Amino acid sequence: MAALCFNPFRLRKTKSKSLSNPSSSRRPLNIDNSRNNNMERKRFDSLESWSMILDSENIENWETSKEDKEEWTADLSQLFIGNKFASGAHSRIYRGIYKQRAVAVKMVRIPTHKEETRSLLEQQFKSEVALLSRLYHPNIVQFIAACKKPPVYCIITEYMSQGNLRMYLNKKEPYSLSIETILRLALDISRGMEYLHSQGVIHRDLKSNNLLLNDEMRVKVADFGTSCLETQCREAKGNMGTYRWMAPEMIKEKPYTRKVDVYSFGIVLWELTTALLPFQGMTPVQAAFAVADKNERPPLPASCQPALAHLIKRCWAANPSNRPDFSEIGSALEKYDECVKEGLPLTLHSGLVSRNAILERLKGCVSMRTSISVNA
Repeated sequence: MAALCFNPFRLRKTKSKSLSNPSSSRRPLNIDNSRNNNMERKRFDSLESWSMILDSENIENWETSKEDKEEWTADLSQLFIGNKFASGAHSRIYRGIYKQRAVAVKMVRIPTHKEETRSLLEQQFKSEVALLSRLYHPNIVQFIAACKKPPVYCIITEYMSQGNLRMYLNKKEPYSLSIETILRLALDISRGMEYLHSQGVIHRDLKSNNLLLNDEMRVKVADFGTSCLETQCREAKGNMGTYRWMAPEMIKEKPYTRKVDVYSFGIVLWELTTALLPFQGMTPVQAAFAVADKNERPPLPASCQPALAHLIKRCWAANPSNRPDFSEIGSALEKYDECVKEGLPLTLHSGLVSRNAILERLKGCVSMRTSISVNA
């Protein structure tokens, strides 16, 4: 199976000398630390070195250690690593085969010389594994296994063959997605997020890059490195996530709730309607300033369905209490989807009408009571 997909190599026992520093006998003795650091970084960037660290000669001792072993600990003898298809500042993601199943292998390098970064990455790994291992939903990426082998940690999840939503939208012409496609993708995301919130989890980095597509073009929410339980998020300091999708209260480092995810969903829904990058032409910091200080949002196209535009505006409202819950969002999207399938125009879902709008309608009814009798 593996050979048909790519040319992987199996993790195998290696000699420790392959990880040792190259001999310095041929080099000048006065090489500065920056050059040494650059050499170390280049060496670590290769696929081979990451894998050798993960599968060092002490692997047997590590696998039998009760201190390190958890119920989710991967059996590395069953893991095959393929090609890298994504990377970040401290991570690489590879295609792989685990127990004869296609998987994605996220490897995270834990630096030893930066205490703050090391602590943060270790905490993110711990949090992501703890959350993913307890989540089971068709619209949440499935966790399979993980391992800790400093300085490399890895998380193994199901492989999503069509990449992330941002990659998908980059291939599309602006405003080209049909309303049927927009609603289908949005429904998948809202259902995954509704489930996540029902488990008391705030994602905190919901964006198109963290929404993955499978062979059937169904969306699954992924990347829980910055997620937290809502009861614990109250103690968090600073902002989390990505500026272009970040709620204003989080940008301002104010107290926040699960409604920060609803704001981010509003930005993602805008992406689906336009296929554009939010705040294009701005740097992330400029985008954050525009949102937090000027209350700006990405411009809604005139072609956007009024009901959909109303939903987007509700989701990214400046006041978190005015944003709907994902149960309301899902209900509205299902109603819109039914209208489209029946060839009917999208009508404003009653559950998304704001309290002020309802009061205004009631006032209108009261003003007409001389001509209309209302029985209790």
